[in-house]
Amino acid sequence: MKLSKAQYDEVARFITRLKPTRQCMRQLKERFPHQSQSTLLSIFSQEYQKLIKRTHARHHAPDTIEMYYSRYLHDIAMDPAAPVLLNLANEVDFSPALIARTILERFLQDQDGVMPTKPVLNSMLRDPSLIPDPVLANQVNQCIVNDCCNGPLVDCIKHSIGHEHEVLLREKLLENNLAFLDEDQLRMKGYDKTPDFILEVPVAVEGHVIHWIESKASFGDESSHRMYLQDQFWSYWNRFGPGLVIYWYGFIEELDCHRERGILLKDEFPSDIVTLHCCMALEEEQGQQTKENKPEKSQEAQ
Repeated sequence: MKLSKAQYDEVARFITRLKPTRQCMRQLKERFPHQSQSTLLSIFSQEYQKLIKRTHARHHAPDTIEMYYSRYLHDIAMDPAAPVLLNLANEVDFSPALIARTILERFLQDQDGVMPTKPVLNSMLRDPSLIPDPVLANQVNQCIVNDCCNGPLVDCIKHSIGHEHEVLLREKLLENNLAFLDEDQLRMKGYDKTPDFILEVPVAVEGHVIHWIESKASFGDESSHRMYLQDQFWSYWNRFGPGLVIYWYGFIEELDCHRERGILLKDEFPSDIVTLHCCMALEEEQGQQTKENKPEKSQEAQ
């Protein structure tokens, strides 16, 4: 689904008023009923990630961490069954999963006297039953389950959705009898940075020749698209020629401005693909018509 810059800005402004809870999607859908749920969720997630980046340093200042940890210990002592970390995250307007990570890291440091390693911390966040304190384990689990934008559960869902759309793209290529190489095959050939699929025989889409296709199970906003252009798309263009990017959840239509330079944007698999076989068949048909018309023109001339 394509959105104009004005439409996107309207959605983004509304998102700034929402808390990162499961209920926020209902409010978004009520406000923008004509936009798909997947598009709204993708935009919300991206806008919230921007907020997290802007406020991350403030929430991870040493004195702030100590304040959060003291607050946690006090509230848990008062009522161990209360959703203390969730309430704290909502109060300070920060990600529940990131608050849980901060408190867990501080707790482990308090227990062992040293800063826990990243692998240890990540394993406990993925499986809170590994946390030695059952009360904190429950608090961390509540935060991870109720965070719709961050945490290991969300990362797993995003990875699955991304893989699902790559499978969908593969099926579309096979349905259209297009020969291709995927990332694994390309890495075996020695390529270190590759698009999802390279077409062994180029095709044309809306008059533009494409050599590769990249799948993005997200909405294409300005910041993410700029990052992808810099880190991926122009590199693909430089190595393999012009290509197509599919933002399955839509994009800001003004971003589709590099067609003449070789980057085409779509929000679905194109239905108007022109293959080399089609071109050859068309040329053959036109040639046959020309031959059939030649005798008529000759008689008229006589």
